[in-house]
Amino acid sequence: MSIEASATFTVMEPETMRRMFTGELGPDRDFFIYSRHFNPTVLNLGRQMAALEGTEAAYCTASGMAAISSVMLQLCSSGGHVVASATLYGVTHFLPRICNITTTFVDITDHEAVKNAIVQGRTNVLFFESMSNPTLTVANIPELSKLAHDKGAMVVVDNTFSPMVLSPARLGADIVVHSISKFISGGADVIAAAVCGPASLLMDLHQGALMLLGPTMNAKVAFELSERLPHLGLRMMEHCRRALEYATKMKKLGVRVVYPGLEDHPQHHLLKSMANKGYGFGGLLCVDMESEEKANRPMHHLQNSSQFGLIAVSLGYYETLMSCSGSSTSSELNSEEKALAGILPGLVRMSIGYTGTLEQKWSQFERAISRMEVDSTLFSKN
Repeated sequence: MSIEASATFTVMEPETMRRMFTGELGPDRDFFIYSRHFNPTVLNLGRQMAALEGTEAAYCTASGMAAISSVMLQLCSSGGHVVASATLYGVTHFLPRICNITTTFVDITDHEAVKNAIVQGRTNVLFFESMSNPTLTVANIPELSKLAHDKGAMVVVDNTFSPMVLSPARLGADIVVHSISKFISGGADVIAAAVCGPASLLMDLHQGALMLLGPTMNAKVAFELSERLPHLGLRMMEHCRRALEYATKMKKLGVRVVYPGLEDHPQHHLLKSMANKGYGFGGLLCVDMESEEKANRPMHHLQNSSQFGLIAVSLGYYETLMSCSGSSTSSELNSEEKALAGILPGLVRMSIGYTGTLEQKWSQFERAISRMEVDSTLFSKN
């Protein structure tokens, strides 16, 4: 595949230009106007993403927040209404201030509350994560999709935490959003995203928010990412395999660990019923340390004493990344919002990497723990 870095594209005959702007000729027939609309290299990545998620089309953007903003502004007008999972942040808080689009936050596992929050004729979108950040709550995508569709709302699912593991569109969602920066990229070196869904929504040249707002992905970035997608499945299997191994070992040590692959996770059996076979239960786990102060100590030792992982936000990197979510990626939420979302003050999110052998990395974990005083903040009493 070549990199088509052009901002604009020529036509052989003047009449062709008119036919492109009326929609008679388009990228499906290799006619391109301007790279803010469609670029051949970016479109190729979009086709790969559509194939990954099983949707008709996909449009790739420069960031995850650009993707989500564009989708919301496409589906909602001024006065619109969104029902969203309480763990979501960012754009769902921003839209009411700027666009008069209101959001009702709900516990996505409380289906009666979700049903009551969706108002037929008013609610435009039900928006949630397939696996929530950072609490790792798994959404019942088929049931939630049915609830929304029964009341005429569109279903938008952020599948950033579980590419390959879950396929929301095949489970009933209308639109699937990915922050490609995470697992799909895998290198923590690219900011990018994709919106996967119906072509009629994503490819509207004149009225589509993705066209008019300009969240355009660079063609060189798209080329790099298209080279990484073929081995995403292998990478996800290893992320998930190690996450399950570490979660199991941590639990045996008495660590308070949250991981959907453990049988005591509230949605373990739900995830098993929805997941694509062979890809595991996700590449993230959480450890509850009760307070930020108590969370910082093990992270310090895991990075600086044994090099088990790195203290950093984001996820899906080949090295393990750790952060205390309440004071970092979810810090814009107030105390009440954090409580509603189930984000505990000492919750440490770990995105499990795959460098080194599993045995080597686990020995680094144990070495870091040995540097700490063994007390009830980390280990439960037997």
